[in-house]
Amino acid sequence: MDPIDELAAELRQSVGRLVRAARREADALPAAHTATLGLLLREGPLTIAELARFRGVKHQGQSRTVGELAARGHVERAVSDADRRVSVIRLSDGGRAVLQQEMEARADWLAGAIRAETDDEERALLARLPELFERLARRAD
Repeated sequence: MDPIDELAAELRQSVGRLVRAARREADALPAAHTATLGLLLREGPLTIAELARFRGVKHQGQSRTVGELAARGHVERAVSDADRRVSVIRLSDGGRAVLQQEMEARADWLAGAIRAETDDEERALLARLPELFERLARRAD
């Protein structure tokens, strides 16, 4: 395998493990709730069908997740301007706050892991990664 292909595979695996570890250690909400709230934060109001498509889940499961989030006050339903038969789901202020808490808890966990597991030289290397990852991610835009 080409060294760049190997690097790409290793990065994908290690970043995935890091994200899963941060979620496991810090998230208070179920993963489906966090994923739905995150989508609404990034994309704005969406229908249940759009949420299901983005998440790659069935409409029925996404509908259940939205119902649970609505019961907790994390999302609000509104009638679509384009089609009065369709509900549009939007992030509530409470949902935005709970999602912010989740993101801060993940960052706190990661900061603790960085303090415990790295030295100054490694931290300097890590400091370069956000910009590099952003540049790579822009390839998809």
